[in-house]
Amino acid sequence: MKLLTKLTLFATLSKLAIVLLFVWLLPLLVDKVAMEYANLRLRQQEKKVFKVIQQNGIEYYLEGDSTYGSYTMLKEEYVSLERNNGPLIPDTILNSQRILEGDTLNYRTLISNFEYEKQQYTLEIGKTVDSIRLYNAPLQRIALWVLACLVLFTLLFDLSVTRILLSPLRRIIRSRLVNTRVPFAKSLTPVKTSTSDFRYLDESLIRLMQTITDDFERERAFTSNASHELMTPISILQTKLENLMLNSQDEATQEKVLEMMKILNRLKKIVNSLLMISRIENAQYLRSHTIKCSQLIPEITHELAGRMANGGLTLSISLREDIQLARLNQDLVFHLFYNIINNAIRYNKEGGQISISDSTGTEGEYRVHVSDTGAGIPAEEQERIFNRFSKSGLSRSDGHGLGLSIVKSIVNYHGLHLSLQSEPGRGSTFTISFPAGIVEKTGSESF
Repeated sequence: MKLLTKLTLFATLSKLAIVLLFVWLLPLLVDKVAMEYANLRLRQQEKKVFKVIQQNGIEYYLEGDSTYGSYTMLKEEYVSLERNNGPLIPDTILNSQRILEGDTLNYRTLISNFEYEKQQYTLEIGKTVDSIRLYNAPLQRIALWVLACLVLFTLLFDLSVTRILLSPLRRIIRSRLVNTRVPFAKSLTPVKTSTSDFRYLDESLIRLMQTITDDFERERAFTSNASHELMTPISILQTKLENLMLNSQDEATQEKVLEMMKILNRLKKIVNSLLMISRIENAQYLRSHTIKCSQLIPEITHELAGRMANGGLTLSISLREDIQLARLNQDLVFHLFYNIINNAIRYNKEGGQISISDSTGTEGEYRVHVSDTGAGIPAEEQERIFNRFSKSGLSRSDGHGLGLSIVKSIVNYHGLHLSLQSEPGRGSTFTISFPAGIVEKTGSESF
């Protein structure tokens, strides 16, 4: 999962948790606010009553009676004042019930005790709980809408800021890691960023890529130079050995010279392979040919027919005639399939089979499959068989370890894809995938 996706998911889930917590607490909070506001109103009414008593006297309410009570028309509020000769209820604000005209009403009641002209009085001011909570539901809806808008706004803002902050990392990944091939560019421009961590990552990747490029260039130069330098003494030795063999009459000497010539020929093949790899990596081959696998592969199998006959192998080829591949080097593609088919012969079992077929992918790519019934390749060795001079445990003594390395270099040079499916004891299948951009249809069959 990408970092931006993780941050987006985290921001969304965290805000969702906040919303759920707020929704759970909202009724309690609104009710608490409504009750506190009601308490404040009761306190204000209490001050008004005391102010009237102070200005007009308590008889303004009692009018010669011992008690006073006043209710609003809908009985939503009331004021009660009475002389109190019994035990006093402490001053407080509480919820209480009143029965009025057969109806039981819940009130938020303020109880206040005071003394006036040496007489104790109790003042009660009440407001129905239903009237206090009348606006709770609308307030909750408004609060939820405001919260939803704020959460949406902050989420979009967070995502925008996160995308901006991570944009240098995306540029680093795109320019340093995606679709890059060795050797890398000689000069790498640092990505502009104010984030020190990203700047350090970019500088480290640039140093690493430059080190890899320098090492690759040195290896390539050494391979090319060493191969060229080796060809001269090899040619001289081969000429001298041929002359020695022609001039010698001793059979024992001729056998030894013949053995040395076989070793020298093997060395020559290695040097030629190294030269080919060097030329491929230096892009010295043109990619201007258009080929048909249905024509090229039968040419290869015709050359290798003798070896297949010696091993008692049977061959089956099923390739489409209406497909051609553009912008390739024919000699390199010839070597590519030659090495793969040659390996299928070399490592096959006696009386085995070789099958060459093709298929098309969902994105228009063209695939050629070369399957054999040989010994197979263990999973732990499948990756390193493409490395130079590496040989699997199933290799024969006549291999020089560069055939599949050449295959890998040709595949990389043309931008193809090589895959291997193999299981010990059940054979191997090499698949070469040609991208849709170089595939052309020449016949009437659908592709």
